[in-house]
Amino acid sequence: MSTPEQEVEYRQHRFSPPSGATEIFLVRHGESMPQRLSEPFDLVDGQADPDLAPEGRDHAARVGERLASERIEALYVTTLRRTAQTAAPLAEKLGLTPVVEPDLREIHLGEWENGLFRKHTAEGHPLAQKLWEEQRWDVLPGAESDEAFGRRIRAALTRIAAAHPDQRVAVFTHGGVIGEAFAQASRALERFAFLGADNGSISHLVVHGDNWLIRGFNDRSHLAAPLG
Repeated sequence: MSTPEQEVEYRQHRFSPPSGATEIFLVRHGESMPQRLSEPFDLVDGQADPDLAPEGRDHAARVGERLASERIEALYVTTLRRTAQTAAPLAEKLGLTPVVEPDLREIHLGEWENGLFRKHTAEGHPLAQKLWEEQRWDVLPGAESDEAFGRRIRAALTRIAAAHPDQRVAVFTHGGVIGEAFAQASRALERFAFLGADNGSISHLVVHGDNWLIRGFNDRSHLAAPLG
């Protein structure tokens, strides 16, 4: 007596990156020192270069603990020291030397660099309001154009992905950079849709050629967890 053939089952499966893709953990640097206009920060290529605040060093330690088990094979930082300082605990845990990627530095704010952006935003300057209304950085005098900013962020992340197929990397960078990368990945109609990632937060992209997949944004669960 014959038996019916077993019916094929089609299950749901967890996400798996495509072959050749790169998983990129984008980490916003820890909180930097507060700005006092009487004590301007050092400048690097015209951009403010503050140290991490004590709270930012705590953020860095927590990021190091959170990512130490994620099979990360390379670390990247920018030319601004707050990213290198944030990466240091993870670099020590993994025995990796971070690579500097200059094109992942923060948006250049022109005449509003070195504390004026914080001051004018806090005081409700009309140009700060216009920036949010139009969602363009280059409404600020002398600021980097949004198009140039977007091109360099895409070029830098594309280079990193090409260098690390089928690997995971952590990129320590800045809030504006993360916002731009995720706006591009989501094809957001609003350019600032992802602006505002918290200091010390972790966001997760999968880059496969021109296809960028969002896997997580602004994960900050480790910032509240006990250290150690």
